[in-house]
Amino acid sequence: MKASNPARDESSSSPGGPRPLDGAHLDSTAQLMNAITSRLGGQLSLVAPNGARRPAPPALVLVAHGSRDPRALSTVRTLIERIRELRPHLPVRLGHIELNEPLLPDTLAALHAEGTGEAVLVPLLLSRGHHVGRDIPEAAAAAPAPLRLRVAGPLGPHPLLVETLYARLVEAGWRTHLSDPDRRASGVVLAAAGSRAPDAAVDTRRTARLLAERLGVPVLAAYASAATPTVPAAVRAMAARGRHRIAVASYFTAPGRFATECAAAAPWITAEPLGDHPAMARLVLHRYDQARALPEPVAERALATA
Repeated sequence: MKASNPARDESSSSPGGPRPLDGAHLDSTAQLMNAITSRLGGQLSLVAPNGARRPAPPALVLVAHGSRDPRALSTVRTLIERIRELRPHLPVRLGHIELNEPLLPDTLAALHAEGTGEAVLVPLLLSRGHHVGRDIPEAAAAAPAPLRLRVAGPLGPHPLLVETLYARLVEAGWRTHLSDPDRRASGVVLAAAGSRAPDAAVDTRRTARLLAERLGVPVLAAYASAATPTVPAAVRAMAARGRHRIAVASYFTAPGRFATECAAAAPWITAEPLGDHPAMARLVLHRYDQARALPEPVAERALATA
């Protein structure tokens, strides 16, 4: 996946004098004005009609798994910037389950030290596996009082994930309009991390069905570990059904070892991970809003999942 390039300052003067107002400069100016307008709107949203300042919303803690691949952390940081662009007034923090810093308990301790009263934990995870069902709720329950916490549900299944998968496939070379012969010869393997939790497989298969409806071709869920079928086995099964144009859809939130291994098994095209696609930022905020609507924060240690 290609990370967004930072906007360059096109207004720097050249040795021969000021640069002309070319298209790049105008684009840079428009981006700057949009950023200023967005930030101003975020500040005004914290002011009530009577001039009183509204209380700040609960912080959003994005809970990533963590990876030894440096591209994963870079991708998550870019996703956080997209979230902040969509909702500038919202405090956004990052916590990892393992492998990267800051770890989730450290993030929660820092929020407590800052005097933050309430936060919503949004897992950057795609199904109801062990981390969602146990690790994250346990970290929330162990957070220092009086920090009040809600725990959102995993990102998937959800139509926004399907649209992101579709967009990544199109980027990789999938045709938006297939002829009937191409449709009969095509199929997709949805490559996911895998989990021993039965609910995780249920969620992944649901996403596969939604993606099949979106594409109009069969989609078979497969896994990098802990579950079957494996991606190579799924590719063989698809080929045995006469599907020879087989794409691999990368059902991972960021680049890493599993995504790389699954991509190597693709006989045709393979899509990039979901990553920092704009729909991912919208989905994170949707899960945040869902969790905020729940009646009981975890102040009383009653964990709630959206």
